[in-house]
Amino acid sequence: MKKHIRKTAVLSILTTVALVLSYVEAILPPIWAAVPGIKIGLPNIIIIFILYKTGLKDAITVSVIRLFLVALLFGNAMTLLYSAAGAILSIALMTLCKKINLFSMVGVSIVGGVAHNLGQILVAMAIFETSQIGYYMLVLAVTGTIAGVFVGIAASIILKRFEKIKI
Repeated sequence: MKKHIRKTAVLSILTTVALVLSYVEAILPPIWAAVPGIKIGLPNIIIIFILYKTGLKDAITVSVIRLFLVALLFGNAMTLLYSAAGAILSIALMTLCKKINLFSMVGVSIVGGVAHNLGQILVAMAIFETSQIGYYMLVLAVTGTIAGVFVGIAASIILKRFEKIKI
């Protein structure tokens, strides 16, 4: 099979897995009902795996496709806006942290989790025209760190299992 066809097929499968993980996360009960919006970020396992396995361009491509499909299937335009802001900031900072080679994959994932939350908070602050929402970032930084550890460990395990497989 030609390399680009194989890569397209594999990235399509990974996009589907990320989409399924988004659905699973959407149907899970709230992790902490007292604080709305807290999620593990299961699809980010796939995004971080791709970022390390094939690079930034593929991670962005899969992330964008997944964001649009999730908004279309399970959400709305606001879902897309919040998710896109989180994803853009997350991928940008994860890429920077990966390039400077100062953090492990788990560290990069933690930065991504917190950055994702920050992107969403910044959008909420702009929409509601108040900085008071920013205080919620304190809670989200803690939960983003915890989720980032989980996501980073999972992505690291998957990367090791598929280390010898060419995409």
